[in-house]
Amino acid sequence: MTPAGGTTVQDHVALAEIELCGELIIAASAAVEERLSLDRIDEVLLGR
Repeated sequence: MTPAGGTTVQDHVALAEIELCGELIIAASAAVEERLSLDRIDEVLLGR
């Protein structure tokens, strides 16, 4: 989003959420099982 002043505004919280969603999508696509377990989701989101 670019306001009238020409400065780019970034919502850092939204960007972090998008990054976490991306990590979950990558983990889900690599998973052998049909669904990710809650433990695996926690592992992906907490970076363990």
